[in-house]
Amino acid sequence: MRERILIIGAGFAGMWSALGAMRLLDQQGRADGSVEVAVIAPQPELHIRPRLYEKHAAKMKAPLSEIFANAGVRFIKGYATSISTADNAVTYADDHGREARISYTKLVLATGSVLFRPDIPGLTHAFNVDQLADAAKLEEHISQLGRLPETRARNTVIVAGGGFTGIETAAELPHRLRAALGENADVRVVIVERGNAIGPDLGPGPRPVIEQALSELGVETRLRSPIVAIDHNGVTLSSGERIDAATVIWTAGARANPITKEIDADKDSFGRLHVDRNLKVIGHANVFATGDVACAATDDIGNRTMMSCQHAQNLGRSAGHNVAADLLGVNAIPYSQEKYVTCLDLGPWGAVYTEGWDRQVKLTGAEAKELKTKINTTWIYPPSADRAAALGAADPLRIVVA
Repeated sequence: MRERILIIGAGFAGMWSALGAMRLLDQQGRADGSVEVAVIAPQPELHIRPRLYEKHAAKMKAPLSEIFANAGVRFIKGYATSISTADNAVTYADDHGREARISYTKLVLATGSVLFRPDIPGLTHAFNVDQLADAAKLEEHISQLGRLPETRARNTVIVAGGGFTGIETAAELPHRLRAALGENADVRVVIVERGNAIGPDLGPGPRPVIEQALSELGVETRLRSPIVAIDHNGVTLSSGERIDAATVIWTAGARANPITKEIDADKDSFGRLHVDRNLKVIGHANVFATGDVACAATDDIGNRTMMSCQHAQNLGRSAGHNVAADLLGVNAIPYSQEKYVTCLDLGPWGAVYTEGWDRQVKLTGAEAKELKTKINTTWIYPPSADRAAALGAADPLRIVVA
């Protein structure tokens, strides 16, 4: 029977895993069909999730069919529903719920993350920018606000969560609201953050820049008073404050895709699988994890990967190379990504770019915005569909740090 590397997920980590595996097979003279590289995902397209806070969300995707076909990767349309590590098999369903089973020699789990949805009354009333359809739904809602009677609530948006996604979303909203309601509209955007400071995970380095930008954009903040209830007309905070708003956007955190529960292995508090330096799931000889479902060491001093596009791309290249190396019996290249950077979009104000895990500010304002635009519009998109170019870009030693 033909050997098969099966990859679940066609996001940043999944796409690069497939290309990384094919690259090594090609180098080892095994791209002759004796080893199949297959990807299971709902669609052969990469959703550009880091851009879903922007307008035109429905267009934030890139086709993968030609890239996969030219590289020799088989695409299987479907949703993985269960994994049997005992049988080395995955069950998946199509759009109509019909199930099928496929075996693997080696498995790469690259299913990404999902929005954290705690048990808060009325959370279903909130919008989000987690997935393509969700962001498009929010955009349609904003475009229709002008049809409502003018009230303070109509002109108010609450952003739940003052982390990376919450800040980027909130910084874009004053401009987006005025585009929908009129340039002279009295709009109000409020970030509600349960912690003691805005951007709690970003640390103190970039915080003064973030606070300055939000202030100049007119974005308000509420700290140390999380949302305890949401309804069709607004939110209630733990302090007892009531804020009327026609739009509430939930951005408070992410968790690994719950299919990780199918793997009997140690996980972190986010549901990510613990992996070794080659990204093999600890305790499983034939299972690798990458991207947002992997808790991986980035260096030798204790830093771990973040749920970010920056890490997902490089984790994918490494996982693809190493799963193929494991199958072929050749040397793996341990994953390492010692340099860590952050480029936070701050809407029309600009951006802030930092380097290091302590996030030392290197660029701000328009200069940082120029870099962020390059990242969002070029660097994170798929490579050329040309086979040689695509496989060349999947080199695990090619570390992209933005």
